[in-house]
Amino acid sequence: MKKKIIVGNWKMSPATPEEAKSIFLKIKRSASRVRGVSVVICPSDVHLMALAKLSSKGNVRVGVQNVFWEDKGSFTGQISPAQAWNAGARYALVGHSEKRKLGETSADAAKKLFAVIRDGMTGIICVGEDTRDKDGNFFALLKDQLLASLAHISRHMLLHSTIVAYEPVWEIGRSDLQAMKSRDVHETAIFIRKVINDAFGPDIARALPILYGGSVSPENAHSIVYEGGVDGLLVGRQSLEPQAFSVIIKSMHPRHARK
Repeated sequence: MKKKIIVGNWKMSPATPEEAKSIFLKIKRSASRVRGVSVVICPSDVHLMALAKLSSKGNVRVGVQNVFWEDKGSFTGQISPAQAWNAGARYALVGHSEKRKLGETSADAAKKLFAVIRDGMTGIICVGEDTRDKDGNFFALLKDQLLASLAHISRHMLLHSTIVAYEPVWEIGRSDLQAMKSRDVHETAIFIRKVINDAFGPDIARALPILYGGSVSPENAHSIVYEGGVDGLLVGRQSLEPQAFSVIIKSMHPRHARK
């Protein structure tokens, strides 16, 4: 059985280094008691190096929320993959919906993903539709977005250094009662694997980790993964709540089920 993967995206929180370290250490303690789960925390850049030092021992790794595709040059406000690696990041989010909303294209994401893997990190490429129509036209959009975002990487890069995170934009921010049903997650995961199978072959389609991100909570985490057929979760605001995030991590055990 593949290890489950839980990625926490802290976005632009917390406000201080002290808060960041406190939250991280609580998560690290919880994760140390759970086997078969890899945990990645993606803090804002200002907290990256400090948390990377805290992650040197244990099963929690640190990732970066965004990079530029060049390793050096006059690009104000950007961070290069090499800088992220040297700061301690071993994972990188690429093409997150919030970056795409600000104008990032799949072509941009493809260049970033290649650069991330080239410089030694694992790329977490994010894809997902803005809206879901009853006729299923969103599947074509999802396919185009996925293939365009993977355009520059080799089969070896995809097999060994890539994770796909499916984050339906329309789903983000809802309550767990309104969250996407596990059967719909499962349908989409099957579709993503079919796209990968047709483009890269069945071996990669079977092995490629797929995460789900969208209104993940302690209440729905287990069912999304085990009934939804995905390999883990991309968690937003709940990853800043150590107690809730601990429950999500523990729920990755096959026998766990919330009452």
